[in-house]
Amino acid sequence: MTVDTIFLEPSGQVPNHPGLPVLIYRNAIPAEGEMAPKFETCFSKNGWQGTWRNGVFDYQHYHTGAHEVLGIAAGRARLLIGGPDGVELSVNAGDCLVLPAGTGHKRIDASRDFLVVGAYPPGQHPDIQTGPASEAQLQKIAHLPIPATDPVEGENGALKRFWARR
Repeated sequence: MTVDTIFLEPSGQVPNHPGLPVLIYRNAIPAEGEMAPKFETCFSKNGWQGTWRNGVFDYQHYHTGAHEVLGIAAGRARLLIGGPDGVELSVNAGDCLVLPAGTGHKRIDASRDFLVVGAYPPGQHPDIQTGPASEAQLQKIAHLPIPATDPVEGENGALKRFWARR
């Protein structure tokens, strides 16, 4: 597994996070067999909750009340991360993204079998935002606690290395 990072500036109505990068885990879970239960077990074991199965909306949106993990459980997709001036990202079964609060995301296209397993850190609750963030929402995004564990690797995972507040 490799972990890449993307730092994003505000883009259009999408604030993105002012200090934390998007984490991209390539081949987080081997792409074999039914993968959704594997992602669910992994996220749960590492303390992330509110697990769901679906896809990624086809419109740009972000969350102010939660960081979010997206495990690609089947298929492939092209996503636009970070708003209209963001980064186009291709993801495949087995990949995983951790999006800090405020990070815009939308599906550009996907295979018919595209399936995502998502989850959130304990005590955080996603809200779907599509318009510009208020000053209060920007403060909420900037000060949302960093999770105690990485959703893929646990206590000593990449999240701890890349999301250390300076």
